[in-house]
Amino acid sequence: MVELIGTCSIQGGPIVRRGPPSCCPTTPLPKRASPVLDDLVVLELASVLAGPSVGQFFAELGATVLKVENPRTDGDVTRRWRAPEGDGDGRGDRSAYFCCCNHGKQSIALDLSMEAGRTLLHELAKDADVVLASYRPGTAEALGADYETLSAVNPDLVYGHVTGYGPDRERAGYDAVIQAESGFMHMNGPADGPPTKLPVALMDVLAAHQLKEGLLVALLRREQGGGGAYVPVSLLQSAVSGLANQATNWLVAGHRPQRMGSAHPNIAPYGTSFPTADGQSIVLAVGTDRQFAALCDILGRPDLADDSRFATNEQRVAHRDALHAVLADRIRRLDHDALLADLHECGVPVGTVRDVPAVFEQPPAEAMVLNREGGPAGMRQAAFPHTNDAAQSLRPPPRYAEHTAAVLRERLACSPDRVDALAQDDVIVR
Repeated sequence: MVELIGTCSIQGGPIVRRGPPSCCPTTPLPKRASPVLDDLVVLELASVLAGPSVGQFFAELGATVLKVENPRTDGDVTRRWRAPEGDGDGRGDRSAYFCCCNHGKQSIALDLSMEAGRTLLHELAKDADVVLASYRPGTAEALGADYETLSAVNPDLVYGHVTGYGPDRERAGYDAVIQAESGFMHMNGPADGPPTKLPVALMDVLAAHQLKEGLLVALLRREQGGGGAYVPVSLLQSAVSGLANQATNWLVAGHRPQRMGSAHPNIAPYGTSFPTADGQSIVLAVGTDRQFAALCDILGRPDLADDSRFATNEQRVAHRDALHAVLADRIRRLDHDALLADLHECGVPVGTVRDVPAVFEQPPAEAMVLNREGGPAGMRQAAFPHTNDAAQSLRPPPRYAEHTAAVLRERLACSPDRVDALAQDDVIVR
């Protein structure tokens, strides 16, 4: 949707107000008889964030996701990573962290260190399409849960494996360490401050996106007759791929990225926050000289656009500190809402610095929330529309071992006596 709302004296062209982006989950799409992946079965042998977020992604697209948890650790360790406010619900095995990436799954507890547990896993793998694993290299082989073993049971299996540094390096991967080793911490933080970790496990998030893409490509190839596949993704390589322009600043131009707060190495003014008269802060993302001229006009300093220090982006980058000082002096005198309205009207990219509660006051953000009522809330993993949106009816995150008995009965035709015997031998938890 595009609405013509006027013209801007600086830009000299029409101003448009655009409706929700085409990627918004609320965008209506033609209906299909069933979700796109409703016949897919996923075995999730992964824990923490990267692998489980991929599992929820498939659940949102309609897949059956069986989360296989370890009885020796009482399941996924994030079940006990509680928020400072002491989140929990009764048994306390669904922390807020766990709820961020485990909607739509069934939890089964199998002890894969026991032969009977491995047998059950292999029986489940016979009818599975995808396996998600996050074992340290060598561990999956010891548990009979590696690609070679499971593909012998099911040659069409697509096996996604998240590691820290690749399948040939036994070293375990942790997001904070990867942030340090991939350059992110070195670049993040104020110029006069220490290296700073990002507040989200972004390396896990990047690896999850790489794994989703690799698995979808492998599934497409399988549909074309290519058979099963092993899809390894490492946290380190995923992080390096996310360095984007900071990497090519070094590789192409020989520029060593350094900490510079929120400023951008190639553009100015871009990313730095400026407080307004009423205590709120805005962030500018000025990418063109025309946008900068519009900004100067609105701030009552049209002369800045002709100043030899600021006339072009290259000059603005070279004189960033002087530019920021002038902008800060003007912006701190202006009302936030009025300034934002003027900047939006003239097409100057700008936004308000929001805390997380304020984020969810925005309709596009609210549309990303799962199970706002009737269970622990969560966030969508698929931020794009798809037919017969299965995410709307996702089951809440499972309690530990909640579905063990039902899965064994329904998927493996286990008799009640066999389920009882497996529980008595501590092979399963139900």
